[in-house]
Amino acid sequence: MDILTDETRRFLAATAPEHDAVQAEMATYADEHGFPIIGPEAGGVLRVLAHLADAKRLFEFGSGFGYSATWFAEGMADDAELYLTEHDAHELDMARDFLDRAGLADRTTFLEGDALDLFEGVDGEFDLVLLDHQKHRYAEAFDLVADRVTEGGVVVADNVMRGPVDFGALTDWSEGKAEALDGADADTRGIAAFLDAVRADPRYETIVLPVGSGLAVSTRVE
Repeated sequence: MDILTDETRRFLAATAPEHDAVQAEMATYADEHGFPIIGPEAGGVLRVLAHLADAKRLFEFGSGFGYSATWFAEGMADDAELYLTEHDAHELDMARDFLDRAGLADRTTFLEGDALDLFEGVDGEFDLVLLDHQKHRYAEAFDLVADRVTEGGVVVADNVMRGPVDFGALTDWSEGKAEALDGADADTRGIAAFLDAVRADPRYETIVLPVGSGLAVSTRVE
């Protein structure tokens, strides 16, 4: 299901930031192999959020070959720490190569395996968290990270409007029709559970942005 009109998509694409050389190569690979990436429209949002949060540490739940991390990094300090996770060893190797050529590998930790298990093995707080792994586990991931996001920090969840979710069912559910999720798949129910969890937490304020595949942006205010 399209979440934007064709005219709006064209406008966002025309006004989105441009890829650098490495990002352009990553986007070409994604296009040729049918690999989903957030794209420059949503990438620009990630970069701005990193600036606004004055972010020093990033943790990604699901990094693919590192495309989203390059956008975050553009808005972060030169000495910022990036933690990328991926269960696919080949994709993680690609991320190492791409981020090395982007000049980011020396401040990036590449972790292979289950993102939730890996997060529990890393100490400290984070200014930025990206949820882009298994959609049915977003709420579980938020439960892990909620206490460890800095005040003013941001949690971004991708694919809340498009991808492996039933957007029509989510829309009906968001309007108060609980039965809309009856028979919905695990990913759709997972996005709903995540939105319930993050909006119920008084420490966070959340909005949904219709860019890319839909980004839920939650900032910790207390």
